[in-house]
Amino acid sequence: SLRESTYFLAKTAHILFFWDSSYAGLALRQSCALPDGLHERVQSALITLQRRGCLLRDLVRIRDRDVFTAVSRALVGKPGYTYRYLDTRLFTIPWHCEGEEQSVKDRLLEKKQKQEKEEEEEEEEDSGQGCSHSSPPSSAPPPDVAGLVEFNVTLINYMDPTAMTQLKEEPYYGMGKMAVGWHHDENLVPLSPVAVYSYSCEGTSKEEPKKEEGEGSEKEEVQKEKACWRVGLKVAWDIHTPGLALPLQSGDCYYMTDDLNRTHQHCVLAGDTARFSSTHRVVQCCTGTLDYIQKRCSEALENLHTDPEKTTKSLKSLLPNTLQHIEDIHNEVFEWLRQYWFQGRRYARFCSWWTKPMEQMEKDWKEMERMTQLLLDVVEDENTVQENRREMADILLNALTDRQQHRQTWRDRCQSSLAQSLPPEEAPFDRPYWSNEDPDMPLPFDLSEIINRVESLLWR
Repeated sequence: SLRESTYFLAKTAHILFFWDSSYAGLALRQSCALPDGLHERVQSALITLQRRGCLLRDLVRIRDRDVFTAVSRALVGKPGYTYRYLDTRLFTIPWHCEGEEQSVKDRLLEKKQKQEKEEEEEEEEDSGQGCSHSSPPSSAPPPDVAGLVEFNVTLINYMDPTAMTQLKEEPYYGMGKMAVGWHHDENLVPLSPVAVYSYSCEGTSKEEPKKEEGEGSEKEEVQKEKACWRVGLKVAWDIHTPGLALPLQSGDCYYMTDDLNRTHQHCVLAGDTARFSSTHRVVQCCTGTLDYIQKRCSEALENLHTDPEKTTKSLKSLLPNTLQHIEDIHNEVFEWLRQYWFQGRRYARFCSWWTKPMEQMEKDWKEMERMTQLLLDVVEDENTVQENRREMADILLNALTDRQQHRQTWRDRCQSSLAQSLPPEEAPFDRPYWSNEDPDMPLPFDLSEIINRVESLLWR
């Protein structure tokens, strides 16, 4: 009817206005625009991951409290990469072997060159005919605006609304139930794009609501939209600019480009069916890769000297900056080990990639424990120059105090009721941990007594 046509045209114009003015960094590519055969391959892979138990709920930290995520997920990506969010470090399941990495880059470059050639041919053809083409007003910006991008991880999520019983209502715009609340994606390279493939599973929808007598087309359209999954966006810290809820049909892709992730927040609004999403990202790799933390271990161990004849160990340098640097690395390596045994160990059932690197990291960390014990010996040695002794004691005290707090926090997290509720193969493992009488460890796990000894030296 004319009334319905007018309503939908007005609604479309309203959405496009706010999309262009406040959400220009958002782009949509509908499922029909993706290459033939892609959907079947991707969706089959997602279902396989879910059926084999690879997608798990994370036990994350929010406001000093552990909570389970409503979403089940796994991190897939470049070997040795991690992604950190909500005080939780996820460890990648490698998406290809080391030898395949260059071929992937070559294929990307070949595709880019092909696209450029096709664009040049189209431009020549257009100029010859004396006409130009423009996208229709309802089209989103082209999703390849960022050019050639090499994503290094994808966070694969699985959400089943029938199992998510305590979903909160979206609080600002009445958009409906939120599967994931308002947030920015963390730990990403600035201005890097985020690309999301959305797959709604068939056969899991709730019963269709009965149509009320006299129900108009506008209300029907609202119900139809809320039955599908949507991504919501809003300007960060601004509830006056209208929010945008973008309906996602199965197989659609959307892209957040430029600085949209920084200036805006997004949420996921639950639909009536189970849904997978594959969220491709360019995560910060300066401090979140195995290569980085291994280099940090090497930096610290360079200050450890072993006498080949007496097999005794000593510190090469006692300069305050060097000692501070080593103790900082020591605490950082401990955090990696604890994150792995709390979270990453779950994937060892079907991915052994991290096993040997983490075993080596634990050996390096034990050597750092030895180095801390050697520093303690120097600090407690009455023959050490008094001024140097106090400065070293201050560095040691700060490092030990932080270390003691972190050790207790991780022990508490492993022993929490939520952690204990998990099956053994998924439960956090309380490691590194040892008894104070362990002959293989130079220092006790509980550092309280040592902290008191070092404090007493500073009070003299």
